[in-house]
Amino acid sequence: MSYTVSVRALCEFAARHGDLDLRFTPSPTALEGIEGHALVRAKRPVTYQSEVSVQANWGALLVRGRADGYDASVPQVEEIKTYRGDLNNIPDNHRSLHQAQARVYAHMLCERDSLAEIQVAVVYYDVDQGHETVVSETLKADYLQHFFESLCRCFAQWAAQQLAHRENRDLWLATLRFPHAAFRPGQRQLAEHVYKAARQQRMLLAQAPTGIGKTIGTLFPMLKACTPEGLDRVFFLTAKTSGRQLALDALTLLIKNNGNVDDTACTTSAPSVRVLELVAREKACEHPDKACHGASCPLAQGFYDRLPVARQDAARHGWLDQSSLRRIALKHKICPYWMSHDLAQWVDVVVGDYNYYFDSSALLYGLTESRQWRVGLLVDEAHNLLERARTMYSASLSASTLQAAKRTAPTELKRSFSTLTRAWNLCCRDQAMSYQAYTDIPASFHKSLINFSSRLTQYANAHPLDLGVELQRLHFDILHFLRLADVFSSHSVFDIDLGAAPSPTVPLSATISLRNMIPAPFLQPRINASHSSTLFSATLSPWDFYRDTLGLPEDVAFVDVESSFNSEQLQVKIAQHISTRYHDRSASLLPIAQLMGKQYAAQPGNYLSYFSSFDYLRKAAEAFSKHFPDIPVWLQSPGMDEASRRQFLDRFVPDGRGVGFAVLGGAFAEGIDLPGSRLIGVFISTLGLPQINPLTQQLKASMANAFGTSRAYDYAFLYPGLQKVVQAAGRVIRSDTDRGVVYLIDDRYNRPQVQALFPSWWKTEAVPVIEESP
Repeated sequence: MSYTVSVRALCEFAARHGDLDLRFTPSPTALEGIEGHALVRAKRPVTYQSEVSVQANWGALLVRGRADGYDASVPQVEEIKTYRGDLNNIPDNHRSLHQAQARVYAHMLCERDSLAEIQVAVVYYDVDQGHETVVSETLKADYLQHFFESLCRCFAQWAAQQLAHRENRDLWLATLRFPHAAFRPGQRQLAEHVYKAARQQRMLLAQAPTGIGKTIGTLFPMLKACTPEGLDRVFFLTAKTSGRQLALDALTLLIKNNGNVDDTACTTSAPSVRVLELVAREKACEHPDKACHGASCPLAQGFYDRLPVARQDAARHGWLDQSSLRRIALKHKICPYWMSHDLAQWVDVVVGDYNYYFDSSALLYGLTESRQWRVGLLVDEAHNLLERARTMYSASLSASTLQAAKRTAPTELKRSFSTLTRAWNLCCRDQAMSYQAYTDIPASFHKSLINFSSRLTQYANAHPLDLGVELQRLHFDILHFLRLADVFSSHSVFDIDLGAAPSPTVPLSATISLRNMIPAPFLQPRINASHSSTLFSATLSPWDFYRDTLGLPEDVAFVDVESSFNSEQLQVKIAQHISTRYHDRSASLLPIAQLMGKQYAAQPGNYLSYFSSFDYLRKAAEAFSKHFPDIPVWLQSPGMDEASRRQFLDRFVPDGRGVGFAVLGGAFAEGIDLPGSRLIGVFISTLGLPQINPLTQQLKASMANAFGTSRAYDYAFLYPGLQKVVQAAGRVIRSDTDRGVVYLIDDRYNRPQVQALFPSWWKTEAVPVIEESP
């Protein structure tokens, strides 16, 4: 049985040695890289060939790739690398990788064309200066064969192990059993649709109610589809840490139930299926006060020398959640975070945040494309993907950041700052309104940013230790802005927010942004790269809204999974005599307090009361406490850290008493589990509609331009708002035995187009008007 590996993957595995070195070296954008390659090739003679596909065998290994350039008349093979800044700042381990790739291509061409020797060149092209540096060597064919075989020999044992693991994994997955005696109501329906979508290589949107076990109901069928569909990897992507843990718990259950436990390694070790948890860099870093290179961090010293043994240890272990991976990495004295990035190539299931697949520089998407994997994609709580993706593909530059960096900038950069400041002021000067969006990026401003970034990059390369925090922050902000400027189109807007009232000098609160409104063009290629994808959530209605905004294919399959809950479990009451519109909020405080007090008196217990803003929340809590001082209350506050959020939730004890006040769409409106008597009801004093302001009006305009004026309001306001309402209401009923009540407080909840977005098993009733106390 053969094992196919790319030239790059082979060299990354076998040719890297020494320290991990991630000192900042600004790289060209993807577009600049493509243009740089084209400019180099344009200088070559007519005998020059581009993107030459080659391959070679060594034992069971098939190594293949595409050489950047080859001129048979010389003969010479070229590996082209674009860069910016000082060439000397490219780390040694990167240079050795580039050289190894060029030599492997050279061997393949010698073998193909029966050459005795060949010139091997690594061409470094400076995208800012338009200058190329060629590092060339002339090598004999027998030397290149020896070099190639040495790399293959290093990789062959690992490849044989990978083949054996894949065979064992597929056999194990083929016999995988569901970990419970029976499926929950609705869970089988969900699992069947996920399995069918995977077998048909389809994209699936699945709306499934809370409480049926969506996590295991999607993981189990996708894993079952791995063997017949030849899936290489399954990616389970989440928006929150709690989602990652649910996935790991479900995988633990599947592994234990199927007798795949090695207690000598870890109570949930899975030799037949390797599971990796990816976490954010700041959560995995052991030395946050140190830089990622061998001269600073001890875990970067000799990283690539110690990685092979650590990798082998991790493969034997199999279960690689954050704590297990950390233990293995520290045992071998290497960085846990960067070790996890290497291991992502060698595991079967990866559990991580959305950004690891959907971001512009996503690790998992990059591996999927370069390794040509067949991937099964599971996206948890997929209603969150729209807003998260907008953030991924947006960038902002603030005047305050610019000014802070300018104050600490070295003398050599003062002139560059002055030039950029003039361009900034010119860009803002003629804007009459505080906020305004534009369909184009001003050419002069764009050019000024490019020039400033180039000058700052040159300085950073020459003085890598002299960049202060403010200058670094500005540097990264501008680089991100310029990358998005390269792909700017109708899916985004260029906007300027002057903050305070406009003035001739431009206020320091001004912000210039590239703001993504519709992430579909960015997400579409990532969805299409998967063999099969399932996006699932309790709130994915209406389907066409998510299909259009997330860039899903026209033939996407939809399923609305039947709920195991019924209307007898949940009373849904509409307080249509109260308006929570902005201009009615002061008048709504007393009626809301009376409504809550009456419900609490009838059935004391734990409740959550949601509002559209912290200001509204605070005033409502004050009104409630004034009229019902004996009822305990606790409030969500802006910027609560993890410990404070935990304290808030800890107040919801079984059979407890009191009311928690929270913001709709915030940390306590979804993703929390308060079953049984820990929560018996919620009050929702808002429709959740985004605030009407220039920014949301621009969002509406973008939706109208993309999808038509008839859909604009629904896409920009109604659907996102009601999604938050249904998520918050879903905190009450978490199992078949739960009972509770939901109060929807606003007259607009009585409208047919609003009620059409409620779960089908809800049955609503009107709340009788409460006479105000004199």
